[in-house]
Amino acid sequence: MRNGQNIRAWIEFDGPQFEINVTIAPVAVSKPSRPLISYSNPKIANYVSTEMYVGFSASKTNWVEAQRILAWSLSDTGVAADINTTNLPVFLPETTSSSLSAGAIAGIAIACVVFLLICLSGGYWFWRKTKIEEEDEIEDWELEYWPHRFSYGELKQATDGFSKNDLLGQGGFGRVYRGTLPNNTQVAVKCVNHDSKQGLREFMAEISSMGRLQHINLVQMRGWCRKGNELMLVYDFMPNGSLNRWIFDNPKTLLGWEGRRRVLADVAEGLNYLHHGWDKVVIHRDIKSSNILLDSEMRGRLGDFGLAKLYEHGAAPNTTRVVGTLGYLAPELATVTAPTVASDVYSFGVVVLEVACGRRPIETWAAEEEQVLIDWVREKYLDGRVCEAADKRIAGQYVAEEMERVLKLGLACCHPDPQHRPTMNEVVAVLVGDEAAAAPAAVLSELAQAGESVGCSGGDTNAEESPLQSTV
Repeated sequence: MRNGQNIRAWIEFDGPQFEINVTIAPVAVSKPSRPLISYSNPKIANYVSTEMYVGFSASKTNWVEAQRILAWSLSDTGVAADINTTNLPVFLPETTSSSLSAGAIAGIAIACVVFLLICLSGGYWFWRKTKIEEEDEIEDWELEYWPHRFSYGELKQATDGFSKNDLLGQGGFGRVYRGTLPNNTQVAVKCVNHDSKQGLREFMAEISSMGRLQHINLVQMRGWCRKGNELMLVYDFMPNGSLNRWIFDNPKTLLGWEGRRRVLADVAEGLNYLHHGWDKVVIHRDIKSSNILLDSEMRGRLGDFGLAKLYEHGAAPNTTRVVGTLGYLAPELATVTAPTVASDVYSFGVVVLEVACGRRPIETWAAEEEQVLIDWVREKYLDGRVCEAADKRIAGQYVAEEMERVLKLGLACCHPDPQHRPTMNEVVAVLVGDEAAAAPAAVLSELAQAGESVGCSGGDTNAEESPLQSTV
């Protein structure tokens, strides 16, 4: 088959006997009496029909082999007509000389050297072009927004080439890596992808404004880097991770009540700064326990501003896209897509209940009437047993009146009517303020009246409703 000579093949199918015979011989040899391959099986009937197409197919493995059909004859009734092979061409394999002249060898060597130099030059040019695109090309509009720019090389080196070992987490908005800058400062690098440069520009305009936010209870943004349509945001690294890791899923070290109360106060102050303490209103839109990070001193900081929006004080939000996390979304967002500071307050109220009760907003393992945290705590409140909702794992670490006040505050923040929710100023007053001085007297009076009528140890559920109770 491989000598280059023409080969003739006879392929015969006997329908009644379900038999296929294949006979092969060189062109100059007549048909042998014994077929090379003979196969008989009744199952052949499953693969033929009364009308069929006849043709040729070929395949090859790891080598290249040229095969040509020079002539063929077909008959569906009896023996096919014989083929005249006298004038068929013969394609013999080409022969090559094993010896090369000195000139030929020298020419091949020179050609190889020239080819190698061309490849090296092309590789160097491509490397320089990529380096310029990744690190040195800064468009004017970028510096208009935020001058503190890291090079891609700096962040790649800081994260060990964006190694999986340095991956802190990932979500819908991108991946977060831990990195170490040349001055040994640890940072978190968040990689955010955008589909277009225009969308990236708009996103960067908002992020740049948020980068100028300065508050001890917000995760500080240190700078940025752009590579194509990917934006890398550099934040302060929070060594103790997110709040949810210290409360849920049987943590190695459970965060106690004092630590939880302090974190809630920290986050409340940070959120109050976003709503009322800056020259613009910042609506976070994704407040949840996994976005609350803990620094080296276990103080809470609000992070992840990937969904945040900026508005002028007194201006109406104009976004038409509902974003956030199930379980933390305010109910009004089901019909009114524009978020408000009140929708942030609702999400914070869910976090308050999470921290106090040690339960997630939705627990599928619980009984049907206990799956939704807000409904479960509200039922406890209406039954005069609100403190029964407190996390049993920290029993004995808190004063009952303080736990009661925090649980009621969480319910007040989660009121279905946004007009009846407290502002973050009032929330901070309850969590941080001194009852004798710092906290507004009206808020504390409401809390005191609510505590007298419905408390942890029971009480008169038919007492006259206080202003705070009407908002629970």
